[in-house]
Parts: sequence; structure tokens; C-alpha cells
Amino acid sequence: MTIEPPRGIKANLLKSYVSLSDDFINSCSKVPELKSLLLSLCFFHGNVLERRKFGPLGFNIPYEFTDGDLRICVSQLKMFLDEYAEIPYKVLKYTAGEINYGGRVTDDWDRRCIMNILQDYYNPNILEEEHSYSQSGIYKQISTSFDINGYLQYIKSLPINDIPEIFGLHDNANITFAQNETFALLNAIIQLQPKASTSGGKAREEIVEELAGSILAKVPSPINVQEVMQKYPVMYEESMNTVLVQEVIRYNRLLKVISQTLNDLLKALKGLVVMSSELELMSGSLYNNSVPELWKSKAYPSLKPLASWVMDLLQRIQFLQKWISEGIPAVFWISGFFFPQAFLTGTLQNFARKMIISIDTISFDFKVMKEPVPQLKERPSIGCYIHGLFLEGARWDMEIFQLAESRPKELYTEMAVIWLTPVPNRKPPEKGVYICPIYKTLTRAGTLSTTGHSTNYVIAVEIPTQEEQRHWIKRGVALICALDY
Repeated sequence: MTIEPPRGIKANLLKSYVSLSDDFINSCSKVPELKSLLLSLCFFHGNVLERRKFGPLGFNIPYEFTDGDLRICVSQLKMFLDEYAEIPYKVLKYTAGEINYGGRVTDDWDRRCIMNILQDYYNPNILEEEHSYSQSGIYKQISTSFDINGYLQYIKSLPINDIPEIFGLHDNANITFAQNETFALLNAIIQLQPKASTSGGKAREEIVEELAGSILAKVPSPINVQEVMQKYPVMYEESMNTVLVQEVIRYNRLLKVISQTLNDLLKALKGLVVMSSELELMSGSLYNNSVPELWKSKAYPSLKPLASWVMDLLQRIQFLQKWISEGIPAVFWISGFFFPQAFLTGTLQNFARKMIISIDTISFDFKVMKEPVPQLKERPSIGCYIHGLFLEGARWDMEIFQLAESRPKELYTEMAVIWLTPVPNRKPPEKGVYICPIYKTLTRAGTLSTTGHSTNYVIAVEIPTQEEQRHWIKRGVALICALDY
């Protein structure tokens, strides 16, 4: 039997407080402090549980935090208050954020997020009466003269539906949450629909056959690798040649699989070859406008539906063909790479070989450009320009040249061109920037590949901002290479 955690911060707080007693609280040597910190801790527990409903905006990976995590934190809180003369905030934050809750967290960016959330709930300010946890003042501290029943009455007065501000998220996060729920429901309905076609319309096989034929007509033949290697040979001074050849090989592998499987499917539909289970599944995917697993296993990470995925693939091939025919581009479309990390390493390698210094000592400096892509006609003398990124959770303001709050109902915005400049022994700035991770897709979570990289994470860039970094961390701001439409 499993117990689903209650939905909403109000329900979570009620569940947490029902299990507490006045005897437990009064047995502490610092009763007022325990009451304040206990409410804070329960707010934090509800916060991290409810953040999961926002998908990757909340956490990259939806962690299963339990009541056991809260109970051990409550026991430790009482123990540390009894043992220390001063409240040991550093110890409390470490035990809760790095061990009890943090022990479940496997993603470094989620750990950064959870420690920043905890900072709001474990600090000296929360001991003040009427201390507010949100801008509206709905979620706040109450007088420590109340007993457990008094706290329960306050909790019952809280709104049933959580306001995104308690999580530090923008109001647009509610749209993301609603969309996630809707798409999950609609996907389940699609899976349940009958496979037999009704009379009147086209048969399922006819639709699949037409679709397979149209995709086959659009998909180009593989690029000639030998010609590319002759035109762009392996050179000590230019690592981009190697990057290009590797990309061509990867895309060729995908193009061959697509054309081979589509031809097999068309033959199977005509009865010329046996319809295998893989082709049957592929047929179902094409009918539902989703990318077949046979292709996904050989392709780059993508959440796009089939029609958009094919268009995106054609744009990526066009990007490579333009590179082959016109030479190394001035601005690189980073979303068009199969494996962007190889391109970034190639950029660092070019600089290391040019300056004759160890590549281990070099890291990127970041500058957001004012000029749009068409105005940047030449490659920079060092480093590279990249474009094709989208901001989620915030927007780039071209007027004040900084990160700014998202506009209402605007979930994703285009990011300006970024200049990546290799710098030896660089010290990152301590303030005035937000360290923003770049992910390949909106799911953000990935698996650790054999190269040591996550299959989804690319690199972190520094974006200028006037706000504290904590503000954007709680907003879940990230750069995305490709959207899901």
C-alpha cells in the first residue's frame, strides 16, 4: 500500500502539524524559537514537494521526498536547539539541505536550487513575528504564543490553491503546470484509442503509407563523408574540421536508419515483407504523430512531435550543408549540433593550440552581443558566437541589456547571440551575473553518458543581471536548445 502525499502546501502543512503535540514542543529549552523554526521547516517541506508539479521548472528530476525526511529534520532541530546556546543555522542548513533532503538529490543544479530555497526558511529573520515568506504576505510567521491548535487554525486559513510566488516562481509557472497535466491526460487518451478505423475516412494503413512516403521524399540522402574530409582535413590549427566530420557521420547514421526503416515499412504495408513488431510500433508512432523509437535510439534528444521533428532535422542538415559549401560559419547554431560539447571543446582546443597553453587551464568568458545574427558576418579572432537558444523562466531585455521578468503568458523567449571567449586561469565574477545552465531539451534531466557528460546538459553561461542570483535560481531560469513544438 502507498500513501500519496496531499496536494498543496496547505494540505501538507496540516498533515505535518496533525502529527505534532504540545508536549513535544514544550519539552524544548527554546520553545518560541522551536515554534518559529518548525513552521518554517514545514513550509520548506511543502515547498519542495509541491515544486515537483511544475516539472523541470521546479526540479530537473522529481524527487520522492517523504515524511521521514521531515521527521528527522524536526528531531534534529529540537536536538540542536537544546544543545547550542545560539541557533546553529549553518548546521541546520547543512543537515537538512545536504543530508536529509539533499541525500536524495542527484542533480547539482537541483542541489543549488534546494539550498537556495532552504536559505529562505532557515535564517534569523524568520524569528520575527509576522515575517512574510511571500511578497503578498499570505504565507507568514504567526505569534509563538499560539499552541498547536492555534497553528492549525492559521494553516486552515491559507488558500487551497498555491500561488506560484511562495515557490519563488513567476505566475507563468501555473500555465506550465496546467499544460503538463493536460498533455499527460491527452497522451493517455491517445494510447487508449482503438486501432481499428471507422467507415467513411481513410484507413489507418493508408494514412501511415502517405505519411511515410512524404517523409521519405523530404529526407535527403546521406552526405558524402569522403568529400567533406578532403575539403576539411584534420588540421592541428582548426579543430572545427574534426567537429564537422564527426557531426556528418552522426547525422548520416540517422538518415540511413530513417530511409531504411521507411522503405521497410512501405514494403510491409504492401505485403512484400513481414511486418515485424518494430515496424508495427513504428507504424503506430507515425499515425500518432510521434517520433518512432527506432529513430530516437539513433537521434539527438528532442521532444518535438513528428512533423516538427522532421522539419527540425531538415534545418540541421541544411546548417551542415551550408557549412560544407560556404566554409566555417561566423555564428554557430548551437541547437543544430548532434553533440554540442564536442564543438565547445573544439573551440577551447583551437585557443589552447594557438596560444600554446594547457587546455585544462582554459574556461569560457561570456559576452551577450547587441548585434543580431545577420549583422555578424565574420568569426571573432578568438572564441565563437552562438545563437538558437531560448530562455525559460525569464527573458532577455535588449534595452537594459539584462535578464528581466517574463511577460505574462510568454513561456519562452529567444536569447541574443552569445560570444564565448576562452580565457586562461579565469576567475568567475562574484556578483552581477546569473550562472545559467544550457539544456538540449525542456525536460532538462538526462542520464550520465560514457563521455562523463549528462545527455541533456551542455554548459553553464553567465548572464548579466541586477537581481541576486538566488532570485533566478528559484525562478528555475535556464537556456534551452530546442523547444517541444
